[in-house]
Amino acid sequence: MSIEICYVIVGMLILFAIFDLIVGVTNDAVNFLNSSIGSKAAPFKVIMIIASAGILTGVTFSAGMMEVARKGIFHPELFTMPELLTIFLAVMITDILLLDLFNTYGLPTSTTVSIVFELLGAAVALSMIKLAAHADSGLGLLDYINSTNAITIIFGILLSIIVAFASGATIQFIARLIFTFNYEKRLKYYGALWGGLALTAITFFILVKGAKGATFMDPQMVAWINSHSLIIMGGIFATSTIILQILISAFKINILKPIVLSGTFALAMAFAANDLVNFIGVPLAGLNAFRTALASSDPMNITMGALGGKVHTQTFIMLIAGAIMVLTLWVSRKARTVTETEISLGQQDECMERFESVWLSRRIVNLFHSLFASVKAVSPTVIGEIVAKRISPIPEDTHVGGKEKPSFDLLRASVNLMVASAVVSLATSLKLPLSTTYVTFMVAMGSSFSDQAWGRETAVYRITGVLTVIGGWFMTAFIAFAASFICAYIIYYFKMPGVAGLMIFVFFMIHRNKKHHEGTEKTKEEITIYHLEEVVNFPSSVSATFDHLALHLRSIRLSLKTTFNALFEEDLDTLREQRRKVKQFQMSSNIIIANIFKVLRLLQRTDHKGSYNYYQIIRRLQKLNDGHRDTVIRSTMHVANRHKGLLQAQIEELKEVKTEMLYIFEQVEIAFNKKDIVDCSHIGARFHYLRDLVDEYNANQIARIREESSKTRLSIMYYAISGNCVMMAKQTVKLLEIFNEALPSEDGANACRGLHFVHSFKVALK
Repeated sequence: MSIEICYVIVGMLILFAIFDLIVGVTNDAVNFLNSSIGSKAAPFKVIMIIASAGILTGVTFSAGMMEVARKGIFHPELFTMPELLTIFLAVMITDILLLDLFNTYGLPTSTTVSIVFELLGAAVALSMIKLAAHADSGLGLLDYINSTNAITIIFGILLSIIVAFASGATIQFIARLIFTFNYEKRLKYYGALWGGLALTAITFFILVKGAKGATFMDPQMVAWINSHSLIIMGGIFATSTIILQILISAFKINILKPIVLSGTFALAMAFAANDLVNFIGVPLAGLNAFRTALASSDPMNITMGALGGKVHTQTFIMLIAGAIMVLTLWVSRKARTVTETEISLGQQDECMERFESVWLSRRIVNLFHSLFASVKAVSPTVIGEIVAKRISPIPEDTHVGGKEKPSFDLLRASVNLMVASAVVSLATSLKLPLSTTYVTFMVAMGSSFSDQAWGRETAVYRITGVLTVIGGWFMTAFIAFAASFICAYIIYYFKMPGVAGLMIFVFFMIHRNKKHHEGTEKTKEEITIYHLEEVVNFPSSVSATFDHLALHLRSIRLSLKTTFNALFEEDLDTLREQRRKVKQFQMSSNIIIANIFKVLRLLQRTDHKGSYNYYQIIRRLQKLNDGHRDTVIRSTMHVANRHKGLLQAQIEELKEVKTEMLYIFEQVEIAFNKKDIVDCSHIGARFHYLRDLVDEYNANQIARIREESSKTRLSIMYYAISGNCVMMAKQTVKLLEIFNEALPSEDGANACRGLHFVHSFKVALK
């Protein structure tokens, strides 16, 4: 490797530092935003301002962590400057690819774990290359690698997962026993003591995490803080308890809000102080190695033992990094996606679950159900009733006063922040490395579990989500090691062509992930439009429900049109695309059904007399979705299995069936959109014609079966699709019948026309 290539690599490392800051903040924002956003402790902009202040404060405390990238994983004195630049470039390429991949799918992972295993993978690759070239050196692989430190980091991370979950669940259980879900009344009596404990953990967390790396604290001051921990904690507890009691008694302030916001600041500061090394530590280490080598007489061959000592990092570099992190926090859409994952897994009420159930989550739910049943059986009945009464959630509407309620309350948010701060502070004081991401996530999941957010209706889906995230953590370590190992080999042996190829691959993957995320966001937006933002007025809510039904019918109509055309042309790619959308249609349908339940609860509260047919929307909608799903899947599987295509006669018949069915869909859609009755007798006649048409074509199909021109699988699909068409058309006109009864007429003429409309449909559908 020439000195010119080294200049290029150093420039690339600086550029990658900026990219890594962006993808790193996107991934780690969930650590400090989850509790405050999920509990709605303050307006979103206020939360972001506090988090931004925490980041800018934390970056000035991170100087002490920068040494991890230089000497924490390998021994720099055994490597030359070009070899270290190869390691560092492989690490940065892998880190950007890995974090961007996880961000795209909204899965929080640990930047600490990724950087550690990337450094380990690249260092092992270069060590093996050196061992192969110098077999008689008398050194082994473990001489190059700081294996003791790496094993300690891995052990600390695994232990933190268990400790964080257990701590979050235990403290949340105790908090609920004390305060219950109706915690506002009890805050007046002993809320100040609880707040004092929380602020003590959070404030001491700031001191412990910040003092070690703060540029303005000398070693004597840090030692004094460590040796007087109990006195400091006692003073913080007494002072904060008194202040909080004054706020409660004199000013009637909900003290949990400032506690949550102060915890948000603390975790944001800890993130910047602890994790900044994960983003810029490697590029800075590369820059230091390059400068050290240039100052020597033989820059290409001198070993880098100088990196083993203390190297001062300028404050202005930290502040520039902090500014990039803050800007990313405000503008990154992927950061919102990662945050939504954790909030949805801890949401108190039922919601649209992001994950499906798997066999392992079902086994875990069954195991815990049996365990709790056994504990309940041996526990005194009186104690069980008292505990159940105090920890049982209060059923509430998901919308209060027209506004969506928080995903969880302020009490749980304060527990999340207090316990996460305490666990990280304890580990830091014991010199145990851990991942802030893992701790905050597992504490949040533990408190959710204890709060019964994982009820019988949601447990399997939430546990699947947690298993997915934890599985991703272990995959992070494996992928980071393997990818960094491969990149190091490519850079070392292929030099600039290898670097150019890796750069092209990086930009291709980032572009691909961006497109995937935009598609996911678009799908999410399409589904979100079905949510009723406000459920306070019965007529407007009913009208909105039928607006959503019109949108849903239009989507199904267009999907069926595309599916039929693709089936006729045996276009497998288009069919597979429609099959991927089936889940989206089901989610949209479920949201509309959930809206119906909200409207019906509102109907009961306002004592309106609603039609029983309004409940029938659920049944009709489910059947409509079943028919759509079956048609799409059957068509896709038939073409995918390369079975014989439809006969020309069958295509012509199904084209006519499709035309009639889609016409009915469109007319009902128009009625829903215009909130007006269309020509009911005409629609009834078209449905009657469609049914007769299918009967006639089914008879033709029998003739084709007898003469063996239509094989068994083809005949099964033909009958299924034509039957689905009749069924879906029937459910659609039934929805229109319900619409006519549910939406009040404005005058008598319309009412009379509506009665005739209903009668004509009932005749047609017999």
